Amino acid sequence: MSHSPFLDKVREAVRVRHYARTTEKTYVHWVKCFILFHGKRHPKDMGETEVRSFLSDLAVRKRVAPATQNQALCALVFLYKSVLDKPLGEMQGLVWAKSRQHIPVVLSTEEVAAILGQLRGTHWLIAGLQYGSGLRLRESIRLRVHDLDFLRRAMVVRHGKGGKDRVVTLAGQLLTPLRRHLARRQDLFDADRTAGFGTVSLPWALARKYPRAESEWGWQFVFPSSRIGADPVSAIRRRHHIHASAVQKAIKTAVRATGIPKRATCHTLRHSFATHLLEGGADIRFPSLSLLIDHTGVSMTAVILLPARFRDRPALTHPKLGNPSLTENLNLELRHFKENIGLRERP
Repeated sequence: MSHSPFLDKVREAVRVRHYARTTEKTYVHWVKCFILFHGKRHPKDMGETEVRSFLSDLAVRKRVAPATQNQALCALVFLYKSVLDKPLGEMQGLVWAKSRQHIPVVLSTEEVAAILGQLRGTHWLIAGLQYGSGLRLRESIRLRVHDLDFLRRAMVVRHGKGGKDRVVTLAGQLLTPLRRHLARRQDLFDADRTAGFGTVSLPWALARKYPRAESEWGWQFVFPSSRIGADPVSAIRRRHHIHASAVQKAIKTAVRATGIPKRATCHTLRHSFATHLLEGGADIRFPSLSLLIDHTGVSMTAVILLPARFRDRPALTHPKLGNPSLTENLNLELRHFKENIGLRERP
């Protein structure tokens, strides 16, 4: 499909609500699929019958997962409610697919060490942050220099899932490798500035509010792309962060090299982080665990309990009910899995 003013209107409706860029891409994709499925008819000329037939084709002929089917329906609900002002809630016969409860894939500490042992350089650092701090893939690649706090051994995750910010601990084994990486990163930044580049994309309208911020060291991405390219939003030629697919391919290659038969991905390292905390004696009711992995409640964290094998360790003390403090509790939680997990510096 060539450039479409209507799809631009969908993008504008998503952006004015400050939805994530991934949500924008997903919604535009499903709206495009819906239009093509019905022979490029305009959505304003279609309704309940066409939406239902499209969803039925996804479920019956293409046999997509329930989550995928619901994702497509979410996009069409947004289209008709927020773009065409014709809410689908008034239509009868639209069915949400029943979602299934999946047990997440979890690696043992030995398997994590084996995978990390196959990684080098930037890919090893990113994987170490995902396992050592429970970061999501996009949270790790979007880190900026000023988000790292070496003195407090912490880092700030900004604009995470749902647009939320949080503070997570930084594994001690990563401090020296990260400092060395930033030294090399600053050399690259200086070279970019000499070549006439050196600016970086800023969230929202910060570039207008702080005109010099885009060329400051603190705003640079910790894990940059290997080459200068067009910014995905502004199209300005600059150095963006490393692409998510590069890290995904590196993890996939590492898993294959170890011979581990599990379907392990970048997100598996995050699941393993939470599971090993639980195995190490962390109390699922303790708030810091949900904060670390950015879960909104105990019910989400409890899913990770299913593959976990508990050891006979006492539950950690809640900071509001007695000592030790929150920071000391976090250190206790992390101590159980930081040792012998492969978080050793790689060249």
